[in-house]
Amino acid sequence: MNANVGTIDRILRLIIGLALIITPFAANLPLFDAASYKYVAVAVGAILVATAAIKFCPLYRIFGLRTCSV
Repeated sequence: MNANVGTIDRILRLIIGLALIITPFAANLPLFDAASYKYVAVAVGAILVATAAIKFCPLYRIFGLRTCSV
């Protein structure tokens, strides 16, 4: 498993992922009143945080993308 996520991409994934994990529980937005939206937001946030932590994105591999230097 070679790294294919660069530093800036990792930082953005971490920030957006943490926001998606925290927002459904901390904000009283009507969007997150339905439990399904809340779970989807947390799941997507967890995936973003995980891909930032391991420096690897399976979708990047499928599409042949790479944001880190070789």
